[in-house]
Amino acid sequence: MSERLQQSAPILETTARRRAVLTDPRLNRGTAFTQEQRGELDLVGLLPAQVLTLDQQAERAYQQYGAQPSDLAKNVYLSALHDRNEVLFYRLLGDHLAEMLPIVYTPTVGTAIERYSSEYRRPRGIHLSVDAPQDIERSLRASGLGHDDVDLIVATDGEAILGIGDWGAGGIDIAIGKLAVYTAAAGIDPHRTLAVMLDSGTNREELLNNPLYLGLRHKRVDQETYDSFIDAFVQAATALFPKALLHWEDLGVANARRVLKRYQGNAFTFNDDIQGTGAVNLAAVLSGVTASSLPLREHRIVIFGAGTAGIGVADQLRDALIADGLAPGQATARIWALNRHGLLTEGQRGSHDSQRPYARSSADVEGWQHDETVGGIPLAEVVARVRPTILIGTSGQGGAFTEGIVRTMAAHVDRPIILPMSNPTRLAEAVPADLLAWSEGRALVATGSPFAPVIHGGVTYQVGQANNALIFPGLGLGALVAQADRVTSAMLTAAAHAVAAQTYAFTVGAPILPPISQLRETSVAVAVAVARAAANDAVAHTRIDEHVEDRIRAAMWEPSYRPIRAV
Repeated sequence: MSERLQQSAPILETTARRRAVLTDPRLNRGTAFTQEQRGELDLVGLLPAQVLTLDQQAERAYQQYGAQPSDLAKNVYLSALHDRNEVLFYRLLGDHLAEMLPIVYTPTVGTAIERYSSEYRRPRGIHLSVDAPQDIERSLRASGLGHDDVDLIVATDGEAILGIGDWGAGGIDIAIGKLAVYTAAAGIDPHRTLAVMLDSGTNREELLNNPLYLGLRHKRVDQETYDSFIDAFVQAATALFPKALLHWEDLGVANARRVLKRYQGNAFTFNDDIQGTGAVNLAAVLSGVTASSLPLREHRIVIFGAGTAGIGVADQLRDALIADGLAPGQATARIWALNRHGLLTEGQRGSHDSQRPYARSSADVEGWQHDETVGGIPLAEVVARVRPTILIGTSGQGGAFTEGIVRTMAAHVDRPIILPMSNPTRLAEAVPADLLAWSEGRALVATGSPFAPVIHGGVTYQVGQANNALIFPGLGLGALVAQADRVTSAMLTAAAHAVAAQTYAFTVGAPILPPISQLRETSVAVAVAVARAAANDAVAHTRIDEHVEDRIRAAMWEPSYRPIRAV
């Protein structure tokens, strides 16, 4: 087993006594403390008489969860349980992962982030301030974790949360939610992880004018100050925790790719919005392509939303097209990407360096209709001209895939692959029921947010969720077991192929992505593929052999009460 992912010691030793035990979520087990443990830890009289098993506690917790009146209330309940008893929290989450993932992660976590300052209960994670870079190392040390004690860090600056934008200090909840998924889906030991908020201000006036807002009360800093802050964080984090995977989450579009490119060549780092989104989208495309019976290199791809996620999707699809036999220029030419000003074209205002490879020349679009309200060539015109076989949404514009657009697309392809990936749910470019109705049931659909099955023409269609949770937990687990020191493009491609291999989309109504209910097994398959890819790329620092799956399963943390000893 990898030294990085050693299970915690079989016996917990603690000097804590009385209420100090009950207020530490890593130690507390509430009514599950035995009578002997209650005596040793001076808990006599602090708990009711009955001793319950973890099974009984989980049953009661699930009843309490079910009694909550709204999704936000369920999120608050689970957060409170997480703060009280980590083992019980992860046992409950693991037992009901498909049901609870939308509560602890997207889409409900978006509402929790919006309400962070008003719903604040207790601190979790590490909060770093751009106004006090001298405190970065001290703050990271305050975690109490040492040189070999951290496997994973999820860091965010809160500027581009899901599809809801800049929510400043509330972004810590996306890092916390992401770590919860790593543990529930892939068994990453929660005691060996850190959530980090990189507070560099906020541009949301609503927060700046809120007297209860808990973050820095000023606008986001300039690029030079920001880069210096991020550099100081990376230097401190990699020095203090040299074996940890550094996961970037929801950085703004102007920073995300730049930060990733700055560090990915010399640090063990990964951006889920760019690379994870690209990989899960590639998995959906690969599965859909198999069902369509048309080789990938013959598909025409339109991506609506050329921000951080959209360009990450484009880059991975371009690499996959090259792997399928196209020259780089031919592969890029198979992708049409649109931003808020319409189709990316040469010289378009406001475009970023990462978008320019996909910009079309004026000759390519001569005679195409422009929309002055958009400022360029709109989606409807692109679909009519390109006749795409694959349509992907990463725009955050709810309802953007209209009936006219979908019917135009479906008129020219037998099995249109349509992936409205934006979340939360209200921002989805289309809902599956409409997509199936407008395509006469022929569309191969996966969505960013969870949707219930759809009945169309007497057939029940299961809707696959293009959730990054299919990728990043297994990617992290495989990279850590392999003791990798980089995340390579081959590791991401291997993850996508592993996810696609978990489905059989030929059957009418079958999903093109594996269900969340099988997420733990999907994560194992991804981890195996990633570990092997790391070895092939010579970035692994442990031998990967035919027993790698056994090692991966052995490395996965399980929520159970371990023996505890008072010292």
